[in-house]
Amino acid sequence: MKVIRLRAGRERSLQRRHPWVFESAIAKGGADPGETVRVESAEGEFLAWAAFSPASQIRVRAWSFDAAERIDAAFFERRIARALAMRERLHVPSDAVRLVHGESDGLPGLIVDRYGDTLVAQFGTAGVERWKTVIVEALLRQTGLKRFYERSDASVRALEGLPEQTGWLAGEGATELTIREHDWRLSLDIATGHKTGYYLDQRDNRRRFAEVVRQHGCKRVLNCFSYTGGFSVAALAGGAERVISVDSSGPALARASAHVALNGFEAARHEALDADVNKTLRALIAAGEQFDAIVLDPPKLAPTSAHAERAARAYKDINRLGLKLLAPGGLLFTFSCSGGVEPELFHKIVAGAGMDAQVDAYILERVAAAPDHPQTLYFPEGDYLKGLLLLKQG
Repeated sequence: MKVIRLRAGRERSLQRRHPWVFESAIAKGGADPGETVRVESAEGEFLAWAAFSPASQIRVRAWSFDAAERIDAAFFERRIARALAMRERLHVPSDAVRLVHGESDGLPGLIVDRYGDTLVAQFGTAGVERWKTVIVEALLRQTGLKRFYERSDASVRALEGLPEQTGWLAGEGATELTIREHDWRLSLDIATGHKTGYYLDQRDNRRRFAEVVRQHGCKRVLNCFSYTGGFSVAALAGGAERVISVDSSGPALARASAHVALNGFEAARHEALDADVNKTLRALIAAGEQFDAIVLDPPKLAPTSAHAERAARAYKDINRLGLKLLAPGGLLFTFSCSGGVEPELFHKIVAGAGMDAQVDAYILERVAAAPDHPQTLYFPEGDYLKGLLLLKQG
């Protein structure tokens, strides 16, 4: 077993069971990509069994902090069984579920989603890439499914020195699927859709949006960065009379319109607008438009804290415009999925947007990702999705 020795004083994060060790913390040692290593303090004390990644700034990712544990096929069987058991307890109101959520499930770099009878996975680190065959076999065996598609095409693969890989790992057939979410049906393509095909992390927030649209009698709704219209379907389900979906992707908007029809809503109640969100918000303000509810769900603008300052300006601008467009008493559901923007910073950004718009609002709720995308006590970086449900004063 190869040994990675840390610099003096750099063992504290592993002692707190945080799974990452950066290159700057390593005094000596190396291994092949994904190879299991023994990580020791400067004094030679055992800290963790981990996967080594020679191309990444996160040079070591811990598998286990138990010196007696072996990292073998049985280890992955146990970790996967634990992750699946946790999802069973959640009783997710959908046939599309996140089954494995990386570090939060003790499997750094591994994302696995289930869409009906199909598994879709992203292998994002050298460690899970090395154990891919074992992981795939364990997931197929434990779920009883026959179809398994790989979507290892995220940019993080390049940081690990890994090429993009996509395609069937088991089974074959159509990549176009239809799922059930709450009382709705939604379609996706696991080969081309964002992430593994869809944004399952917003499942509960979409349901909550339908509820508040109904409770507050929101009739005019604007869904910005709408992608394939999940929040638009929710607004229509909540009784909205007019919903505008704004996105810069024509194919995504076409699917949003298809979702409106798939769920039995009149096409006349929905408008799909292929346009830049910022320009659209300014044009709507200039036209004197107002909305009873607005969703702002932009893409990731700050993957790390190093990008936070630039991202803060973009978040502030769209929230300022959104608050100005809201009718008095209107609702703003605003999100950040940027891991580099912490919840406290996001609150400050939206507060600054309110100051610039000369608008105050009540914070009705703070929301996060659905519970099948868990955050653990030892891994705060898992808290990537954060949102505020605001009620505009006036």
